[in-house]
Amino acid sequence: MATRLVQVNMKAHNASALGRFWAEALGWAIDSEEYGSSLEPVGFAYPDPAAVCIDLIARPEPKTVKNRVHLDLATTSATHRTELVARLKELGATPADVGQGDVPWTVMADPEGNEFCVLEPRPIYQGTGPIAAVVVDCADPRAMARFWGEAMDWTLHEVTDDHAVMRSAKAVGPYLEFIRTSDPKTVWNRVHLDICPYPGDDMAAEEARLRTLGATDPGIDQSDLHWRVLVDPEGNEFCLLTPR
Repeated sequence: MATRLVQVNMKAHNASALGRFWAEALGWAIDSEEYGSSLEPVGFAYPDPAAVCIDLIARPEPKTVKNRVHLDLATTSATHRTELVARLKELGATPADVGQGDVPWTVMADPEGNEFCVLEPRPIYQGTGPIAAVVVDCADPRAMARFWGEAMDWTLHEVTDDHAVMRSAKAVGPYLEFIRTSDPKTVWNRVHLDICPYPGDDMAAEEARLRTLGATDPGIDQSDLHWRVLVDPEGNEFCLLTPR
């Protein structure tokens, strides 16, 4: 058994408005607005490793700290990067300072304050689509790589004390990166990962397997959910969706 990363879940005060921002930013379509906004590339057949989709859910809680999960956007040239930053500002994004100092990429925040980066052109991200990487702050990239490497069938490309890099087993779509940070996790993550078993796999068995790897229960009432909320070894919430 194995899972795969299928989407990034974002909490939002106005899921429809934030969904429109990200759809315009990525050039994607709004697939559904039944419970918030579900975004995916035009013509995309969900789920497919060629893209990690975005699911925005309306929640009233305020954003109080820097998100531990963010998106890095890819660019193909210096001109493309300049044009993308300008277009994102027109859509409502603003420059953000997270202590990055003098770096070759641009740190921004979406209209609800969620941080993201517009990267300078890098060969590794050519062909990923508009999202170069989904980035997770962590205390121990090696430990996170062990857990997520066994939780999913994604391929581990690189791991050091400071970062770990994974990509889908089919070598398509964005990367998943774990970056060492000294900032501790203090609140429920407003942005988290959603993973999904393959069709025909048993969801209960997959949940049990994830628990043997180090996943734990977040201590919330899940009696009305048709998915499972779990916590990884560093306390990051994630959802195990029903097989598709």
